Amino acid sequence: MDPVTTETATDVFEAHRPVLLGVAYRMLGRVADAEDVVQEAWLRWSGGDRGDVREPRGYLVRITTRLAIDRLRQIKARGETYVGPWLPEPYLTDFGDTVPDTAERAVLADSVSFAVLVVLESLSPLERAVFVLREAFGFPYADIATMLDRGEPAVRQLAGRARKHVEERRPRYEVDPAQRRDLTERFLAAAADGDLEGLMELLAPDVRLVGDSGGKARAPLRVLETADKVGRFLVGAARKSGPDLSLRFLELNGGPALLFLSGGKPDSVFQLDVADGRVQAVYIVRNPDKLRSLTAL
Repeated sequence: MDPVTTETATDVFEAHRPVLLGVAYRMLGRVADAEDVVQEAWLRWSGGDRGDVREPRGYLVRITTRLAIDRLRQIKARGETYVGPWLPEPYLTDFGDTVPDTAERAVLADSVSFAVLVVLESLSPLERAVFVLREAFGFPYADIATMLDRGEPAVRQLAGRARKHVEERRPRYEVDPAQRRDLTERFLAAAADGDLEGLMELLAPDVRLVGDSGGKARAPLRVLETADKVGRFLVGAARKSGPDLSLRFLELNGGPALLFLSGGKPDSVFQLDVADGRVQAVYIVRNPDKLRSLTAL
């Protein structure tokens, strides 16, 4: 490939922007931070010497990954205390025709799921970078080593440690979008009708409900467990909902989700994890800071 010229720099960057944003979001779990990192990558790309760049994708991913690692280290160094359970910021995913392969689509969807991103929060920044680059985007170990200025044996060790950590901690869920959509619709109907019995039939006995409010909205400050507790909470919440509440189905974090709007503004996001025909986990995001990116939808 010819070196990138000034005339083509913008086009090249925009062509790779979805991948860069995908890497940054999986690294950070925050849309605004990911967008900031990609913008900084653009400034370095547009203002730097591109004469020797033969592989723009790898070069841009390297810049983005290093910036994301720096941002993640800054976040961890601040040691901020989060009120209640933490969930990633909902991320609009629509792979469209850019990912025609079904297996690749499933890998990308899984790597951006709430369940996986929660586990990734417990990795070190370097472990997280290696896991994202290898497991989600399939970069060879040699390329990852170059991106991170590490030896390939060290990168393989990081990858093995991160993979083991994630496999031990992430729950086993199905990623069949049709089944998840069907159960989501039935779940919504039962909750809206106050049908506790019908809702209980959809919930696994050990279902978990994780609500993220950041202390800025009404949501459980602890994870709710068991079908009885989760079902009663959901029916009670549905009864308290206001008359101006509306909803939209979206694809968020690789799967079907419900966006509830109050007065036309995002109020909450609901998403379900499903296995064996039952709802295994309910995720609710109500922190208004995490819903800003959905305002324009």
